[in-house]
Amino acid sequence: MSAEKVAEEKYPKILKNIKLEYAYIGLLLENPKSIAKYYLSFEDSQFSDDMAMNLYKSILFTEGGRYAPENIKRDFSYPKTSEEIYKLKQDLKQEAIKNNYNIESIFTKIKKLFLLKKYYIKAPTKKMQEQILEIKSYKRYKEMTIDELENIVSQVGIKRGVSEGRLNKGVTEFLLEGNNTLTGGIPLPFPILTDVFKGLRLGETMAFAMPSNSGKSRFTINLAAHLAFVEKKKVLIISNEMSEEKMKLCLITTILNNPKIQKEFGQEIRISEGELLEFKFKPDDKKSVKTDKKGYILKEDGETQEHFIKKLKKYSTQFNNVVKATDWLNNQTNNPICFMHITEHTNDDLYKIILNYYYKEGVEYVFYDTLKTDIEHIGNGEEIKKTATVLSNIAQKYKIFIGSTLQLLESTTAPVNLTINDMAASKTVKEVLDTLCLFKQINNQTFDDYEYSEIEESKQYKDIKVFENPDVRYYACVVDKNRAGAKPKLLFRLNLAYNEWFELGHLRMKQKLK
Repeated sequence: MSAEKVAEEKYPKILKNIKLEYAYIGLLLENPKSIAKYYLSFEDSQFSDDMAMNLYKSILFTEGGRYAPENIKRDFSYPKTSEEIYKLKQDLKQEAIKNNYNIESIFTKIKKLFLLKKYYIKAPTKKMQEQILEIKSYKRYKEMTIDELENIVSQVGIKRGVSEGRLNKGVTEFLLEGNNTLTGGIPLPFPILTDVFKGLRLGETMAFAMPSNSGKSRFTINLAAHLAFVEKKKVLIISNEMSEEKMKLCLITTILNNPKIQKEFGQEIRISEGELLEFKFKPDDKKSVKTDKKGYILKEDGETQEHFIKKLKKYSTQFNNVVKATDWLNNQTNNPICFMHITEHTNDDLYKIILNYYYKEGVEYVFYDTLKTDIEHIGNGEEIKKTATVLSNIAQKYKIFIGSTLQLLESTTAPVNLTINDMAASKTVKEVLDTLCLFKQINNQTFDDYEYSEIEESKQYKDIKVFENPDVRYYACVVDKNRAGAKPKLLFRLNLAYNEWFELGHLRMKQKLK
């Protein structure tokens, strides 16, 4: 069996580059002293070509013997010599000179390739081997440093409560199963916040703080959907709160009821998350099919899900429009919302996850829900600042936007008067962030105490409109930190059943007459 055949079996074709191996050897022969810096350990010497390996050993012991680190030589056997090998050395040396190869560049390429080979062979499962091979095809593979590649490879092996996927992948099947548990940045779906923050800017970190069960994860999905499907950006959501199934259902709800996203898939739909979860759809004609007391098409006892779907397709335009929309969502492969759910992780894990998606998918917009201490420092609020610092460093180094959610205390502070003192986490986290917004619901008993206007310092303010629908809420949004300038107080109206968030204007307490 030939050496070429052995190499083919040992390494997949995508990891073979014999031309690169000979370029590296040629450079070392042309300048043997460079072996002192640009050497490969025995474990890292994953040559596909046996002759290239033999020539490397020759450089270690002969041409570069005086310069190569002694501890590196230990595990290598002595090289073979012959007239033919001597001639090949001369040819490779001349080839390196003729092509004006750069030793730093060639060494980085070969070290990265050999690391992938090494880890591929070591990988205990076929799935892990496939994940390692994928790294070679990452959009930004060429930009990676050797250390970054090692970090990404190590992330493949993280097993502590991690699940990952794309929220917009398989959404139609998920729904039909019926058993689903410093320059101007990108605009937010909120005009005033966009103007105030100059958009979502690469290289910055932003946090949105709300009390428990106020919709932090849903707000994250709303922003992520806008970025992915309106602004056409790739997004990563890292969650230690909502599961992938809950996030996926929320994403479907969001895109179905968002007017700007509706324009993208060409359907006008109005349907709540509860209706989707319970598989409740209205018929075009109530007389044509059995319905329940609320007018939804009835799934009869013993009826299979498959038969029920056929019935829905026949009698409900609403259902068909939903499926068309989820089919569209499923096909948004150029601007996906990547997702990873983590339960136990360290700051180092967080760094590697983001780095992995930055290189693999070209992600530039990341959301972390919720910003908490890592597993090594649970209960130590001061450690949140360290995690926030890690995120800030990543954002600045790789020019990506990172948004996080934070927890607000259940305090008696009036929503419009929120400050950093109402944070459940360490107050010092604010020092690290570029922008910080504090959200809190306005009690409907106190609506009369507030007024708002579309423009700041307007002569005409409006009262808060009362809705009978209990799902409609009003939140005050206090911009507590903004490196870009203004720090307004805003009024939001939302309906979490449809994951709708509307920015109404500038909020203030009603002015008392003098």
